[in-house]
Amino acid sequence: MDLGAFSVSLAVKDLTASVAFYEKLGFEPFGGNPEDNWIILKNGDHIIGLFQGMFDGNILTFNPGWDQNAQPTEHFSDVREIQHTLNERGITPDSEADTTTTGPESIMLTDPDGNQILIDQHR
Repeated sequence: MDLGAFSVSLAVKDLTASVAFYEKLGFEPFGGNPEDNWIILKNGDHIIGLFQGMFDGNILTFNPGWDQNAQPTEHFSDVREIQHTLNERGITPDSEADTTTTGPESIMLTDPDGNQILIDQHR
């Protein structure tokens, strides 16, 4: 099961202050739209998404079909396949993908400690 690119999505109180802080750690803008209260920052292969007012807690994010540079990968596990495998392993996502569709879709699950995990396929 290939989960794709990994990033941490942080719920921040002040996007400008958070961007300034992470830039001091060597992160640089990679994507997103600060005018819409979100930005993606990158330092090498490390990716952090900063989101102001979009969700309550931090989220571990996986993007099937993308590498760490947000480029399509040749082979990947479709989010629907991942969902099926998780169900077989006794993990029921909090929100499930529509298995009658193809293309972009996502699922959300919560680990035993309450950490949210988003598996978000963009293609």
